[in-house]
Amino acid sequence: MRSREGQFSDTRPIQRSPAEKEKLLRELKDTLAGLKPHASASMRTTLQARVKELEAELAATRR
Repeated sequence: MRSREGQFSDTRPIQRSPAEKEKLLRELKDTLAGLKPHASASMRTTLQARVKELEAELAATRR
């Protein structure tokens, strides 16, 4: 379903709490560890980049 102009979900990033970010980080690391050897390299790099991004966000909130 498409959003209407001015709807709350228009071009806004999802706001996650630190606990949700930690859960997502664990899930991404598990997914990355469970990838088969024949998984695409782009998928691996995308997951690794997202893991690094989440780790940086969590480190910034802990300061």
